[in-house]
Amino acid sequence: MLMGHIDLATAMPVEAGANPDVLFDLGILYSSGRTGCVDLVAAHKWFNLAALKGRVDAIALRKEISEQMTGDEISLAQREARAWMTTH
Repeated sequence: MLMGHIDLATAMPVEAGANPDVLFDLGILYSSGRTGCVDLVAAHKWFNLAALKGRVDAIALRKEISEQMTGDEISLAQREARAWMTTH
């Protein structure tokens, strides 16, 4: 699990072959507010990508987060996940 503060302005993008654990940790980071505020759209996106890469426990967390989101927010998170997959 990620600990400490990440400077998002200077952070490098996650590589295409990212380890599902890294993607999962990003979901935890955004769902817990460790970035400064909770971002459910970003959390959903990263949990979705982690699940696609084989991290089964990300499915339950993505579902839990989606219960707190509007349909538009879920659609946005899914679009962002597809965009990430397309560019990486």
